[in-house]
Amino acid sequence: MMPAQTGPLPAISFEFFPAKTEKAAATLLENAKTLAAFGPQFMSVTYGAGGSTRDRTLATLKDMVRETGAPLAGHLTCVGASKEEVNAVAQAYWDAGVKHIVALRGDPPPSAGGVYEPHPEGYAGAVDLVRGLKEIAPFEISVAAYPETHPAALNPQADLEHLRAKIDAGADRALTQFFFEAETFLRFRDRAAAIGIERPIVPGILPIGSAAQAWKFAEMCGANVPKWMRDLFDGLDETPQTRALVAATVADRLCQTLKAEGVEQFHFYTLNHADTASALCRLLGCRPL
Repeated sequence: MMPAQTGPLPAISFEFFPAKTEKAAATLLENAKTLAAFGPQFMSVTYGAGGSTRDRTLATLKDMVRETGAPLAGHLTCVGASKEEVNAVAQAYWDAGVKHIVALRGDPPPSAGGVYEPHPEGYAGAVDLVRGLKEIAPFEISVAAYPETHPAALNPQADLEHLRAKIDAGADRALTQFFFEAETFLRFRDRAAAIGIERPIVPGILPIGSAAQAWKFAEMCGANVPKWMRDLFDGLDETPQTRALVAATVADRLCQTLKAEGVEQFHFYTLNHADTASALCRLLGCRPL
């Protein structure tokens, strides 16, 4: 028998991405409704590179507002768009009942060779974007944090100072890039506290679906995949049911370690699936309402 959960229940949130087909959109909505039953702090929908999913992001948010009853957050970037265009999207979110924005600089398009160049009439980056959003409406704002340092940052300290600038500009919390070892987050949390960051820093948790896909994501964002984890998942993409059990176990160990260290909020990267995220919520003591 598992021990009873003690202490307050953690706050949870979930991230989705816009579906590309009607069938996938219907599945996404059903999974969102399943996870909404856990009473999340919010559920977010991503925004494609250069605004490539802008219409689908807004449509997904509108569907989720109507069907889930959960607080929603829309991602918003400033890559390849003028301030006027970005502000119009923000206003559309507000008008649709989405009062929370995940404000991101965004990744440069492949044609830019990985080099970010602000739009000549756009926001310079995430700090500027946060300030601009606060002038449009009293949005709740989340920003990104990188426990293992953003790949484009000059160094870890400069990256941390940039996070503080986003908080100082008006962000309410930071959501971290995913990581696979608790110590990675805990060291980052300590470093953030040491420079005066007092807003919540919420760990982003990625339950492994396809291991090959997860390792690719990790390489793109600079997240370390420890050898023990690569060895553990070696060959499991050929046995999805076993992989799902292992993935849930590994993610739960990570969450329980963080919870024991005082972490009170968790942000789950669902990849539009509900099963593992639901299991993790239950293991953290949360139950569907």
